[in-house]
Amino acid sequence: MAKASPAILSVRVSQQERAMLEAAAQAARTNLSDFIRRRAVEAAEEDMLERRQVVIAAEDWERFEAWVHEEPRQVEALGKLAASRPAWER
Repeated sequence: MAKASPAILSVRVSQQERAMLEAAAQAARTNLSDFIRRRAVEAAEEDMLERRQVVIAAEDWERFEAWVHEEPRQVEALGKLAASRPAWER
């Protein structure tokens, strides 16, 4: 599979914001571009995970309904975890 080429994203910030971002990148021992990219992607993932509404395409709805009504499967590792004492009680 061919590796996708990076896309450039331009963002305008004030001098004060840039100074803050540069200080944070330096503290994280990375360059400004990598720091901003990593933190922006983390923020986007968090926003997506906090969504309260999920949209399912009409052509996928029947498959989703079938999945919802399937018999639950037993996951041995989860059963063991549920039966164990929490780490804070040990």
